[in-house]
Amino acid sequence: MFCRIVSGEVPADVVRTSARTVAFRDIAPQAPVHVLVVPRVHVEHAGALDDTHAADLSDMFATARAVAEQEGIADPSRGYRLVFNVGKDAENSVPHLHLHVIGGRPMTWPPG
Repeated sequence: MFCRIVSGEVPADVVRTSARTVAFRDIAPQAPVHVLVVPRVHVEHAGALDDTHAADLSDMFATARAVAEQEGIADPSRGYRLVFNVGKDAENSVPHLHLHVIGGRPMTWPPG
């Protein structure tokens, strides 16, 4: 599904793009700001990353920071959460690497 969003085949609420990433709003947000940052290259999950993905991973974090700034949640006195989920037990429902940028409300742990 995310490959189809990256290619423009499936519509999404895209908030930011770069040469290596696409960031779009989650369809089932867990907070006022919930954006997914995905690499343009297909990687199944964080456990499948290797040295060849260094530039993609670096750009994912740069895009996440830019999204946090753009969405008004970057102030470290408030903060935001960055999350990678790997596998069924983590409720990873789409087999394409994605970084959740979540904020806009206080976070609790464990999530509730």
